[in-house]
Amino acid sequence: MAITMKDYLQNALLDALRQLDAAPAGFMPELEAPKAAHFGDLSTNCAMKLARHLRRSPMQIAKTLVASLSLDPDRIEACEIVKPGFINFRFSNRHLYRALAACLEAGEQFGRSHADQGRKALVEFVSANPTGPLTVGHGRNAVLGDTIASLLEWTGHAVTREYYYNDAGRQMRTLGASVRGRYEQVLHSEGMLANAEGYATKTLPNGAGEPVTVPLSFPDEGYLGEYIVEVARALVRANGSSLLATTSVEPFTREAEAAIFQDIKRTLRRLGIRMDTFFNERSLYESGALDQVLGSLEDTGYLYRKDGATWLKTSELGKDKDTVLIKRSGEPTYRLPDIAYHCDKLSRCFDVCIDIFGADHIATYPDILRALGILGLDARKIEVIIYQFVTLVRGGQEVKMSTRKANYVTLDELISEVGSDVTRFFFLVRSAGKHLEFDLDLAKEASEKNPVFYLQYAHARICSILEKARAVGFVADATANLALLEHSTEVALIKQVVRFPQTLRAVAEDREPHRLAVYLREVAEAFSRFYHHCRIIGEARPLASARMALGISARVVLSNGLTVLGISAPTHMDKREAD
Repeated sequence: MAITMKDYLQNALLDALRQLDAAPAGFMPELEAPKAAHFGDLSTNCAMKLARHLRRSPMQIAKTLVASLSLDPDRIEACEIVKPGFINFRFSNRHLYRALAACLEAGEQFGRSHADQGRKALVEFVSANPTGPLTVGHGRNAVLGDTIASLLEWTGHAVTREYYYNDAGRQMRTLGASVRGRYEQVLHSEGMLANAEGYATKTLPNGAGEPVTVPLSFPDEGYLGEYIVEVARALVRANGSSLLATTSVEPFTREAEAAIFQDIKRTLRRLGIRMDTFFNERSLYESGALDQVLGSLEDTGYLYRKDGATWLKTSELGKDKDTVLIKRSGEPTYRLPDIAYHCDKLSRCFDVCIDIFGADHIATYPDILRALGILGLDARKIEVIIYQFVTLVRGGQEVKMSTRKANYVTLDELISEVGSDVTRFFFLVRSAGKHLEFDLDLAKEASEKNPVFYLQYAHARICSILEKARAVGFVADATANLALLEHSTEVALIKQVVRFPQTLRAVAEDREPHRLAVYLREVAEAFSRFYHHCRIIGEARPLASARMALGISARVVLSNGLTVLGISAPTHMDKREAD
């Protein structure tokens, strides 16, 4: 793996600092691309960071540091100091041409690295209980988790995608009772219910529109979606009325779980997501893992019983109050199986375990980490990413959604309306920590206003340009003289292209896939400016070949970047769609 310019300059700065004995132990210079291109390609603020430690002005430190730097002129053309103490580096064109050649040579592998080879990562995401179809909120979780997993794979991690679900709690009992109630209703409607004269019903509000009529036995907090009726009909077809003889909701729960999970998996496949493992909460009860965790916590002295409940002393670990692990009814709260599940994760020798949680978990997951610490486990290996919720907007108005009621928008419906590529991209365009407004009107617009259309059209446009150039006899090959690329827009595009490996690595390390979407937009815009000023067809063959090579490199970056995001890179699109 070729060393990136960021790594090269970081090492050069560290060498100079060691020679000057000028930095505290563990100090690491930071390097970022300046916001304005005229400040160079990379900049460091390390002189300002060291000012207090060295008791000197940042400008004095910067001058001393630059004087001590040993830089390869084939890599760095200029090094400048800017007030109040920034050190700006400008890459040489020779370096850019070499990096461009490396992109062309690597092709589909450009951007992949072995930086984290040998490291194992577990990414747990979606993890929706099988009580109904995936909703739009689950979609953001799914796409965010899958893309982070993809980023980790591109940096060398061996990644396991895992889905954890609760198949043992109150929600599942409510699901079973809901199916049983609808099962009764289907039998009654088909004349298969004995003593139908005594059949009693009630109405429940569905959140919008007319109330829903259900059997009297239907739980007040039951699931009202049409999918429950479909499961009930399947049970009637398979069993007739025989299930009325059982007092348990278990047969209804298991049938619903199987049907809903089949639907969930099909929806995920539409987004190109395939899980490696499914972990169910019930297994923690059956294996005795919950009892083992309780026993271990009791041994630490952090467990006590009060008012018939079992409590964890989280007030001694930075929380304002203690936390219930087992309710007075004897039923565990969600935290206990979650602690046991994370103990299991850590026992599987992953280097990092990433949890993708919605904002409703922000107050609960710290309890899990506290418990792991009490048990002597390395909670630092658990990394939690919290994402904010999604609002669907159509015509400037919010589209109401509800998980339990009948008036919600499923993820399947969203994919059918706007397509899987648009669905994935729109879920990734904002930072996970920011609320996402999903504009359905924009998502369906086939124009450059639509951000995913813009990128896909840019890729298809480059493919079309290269195809036309080849048709008139131009060929880009390994002999192309890249040093002919001297126009400002050519150099600017090269700089964008060669940033891809470092960008991918930084995005993976920071778990921020939205930054990759932003970067790809910058590449597409840089190509558009380049092609506006620099022709291929009609130029002399050496220059045309070099420009074709540059076009190929832009196509490679767009294709590879879209692949990481799980989005297709079409080679042909109707230009009229962009007008």
